[in-house]
Amino acid sequence: MKTAVIYNSKTGFTKRYAKWIAKAAEADCFPLSEAKKENLASYEAVVFGSWACAGSISKVGWLKSNMDQWAGKKLAVFCVGASPIGSPEIEPTLKQNFNEAQLEKVKVFYCPGGLNYEKMPAPSKLMMKMFLKSLKAKKGKTKEEQEMVKMIAGSYDISDKKYIEPILEYLKK
Repeated sequence: MKTAVIYNSKTGFTKRYAKWIAKAAEADCFPLSEAKKENLASYEAVVFGSWACAGSISKVGWLKSNMDQWAGKKLAVFCVGASPIGSPEIEPTLKQNFNEAQLEKVKVFYCPGGLNYEKMPAPSKLMMKMFLKSLKAKKGKTKEEQEMVKMIAGSYDISDKKYIEPILEYLKK
């Protein structure tokens, strides 16, 4: 199946996953800026990957605006975030980025990435530090909030090739 993997990456985690998927699926791989200039009509599948911020998948509007013209193509979205794979908020948060009709056309996946403060733009770094400060100051933190404080206090990487397996299985169906 001729597949295009298109990604939007801020600190490198999404790019890493896109490259892994493209290699395993023998697909063409494009950063979003290049994909916007490509004619994707000859592809049978389009996989779009981006990062999450406050529950929104960055630049997913590009994919959604093209869904009608890609009727009949296999469509997948993978979102890379800082939460571990088992976090209960992931699935409902991902699905809120699409309406019911769109969810019938696209399969959505989550891949845990991490945080890389060294590669993060200054406004994002400031936002994360402010969030961390407010979370640390919160009284009566839940166990999950206490874990989050530990996780986001510094850079970390929880990405792993094993998380692309469901995406590859979907493409094979």
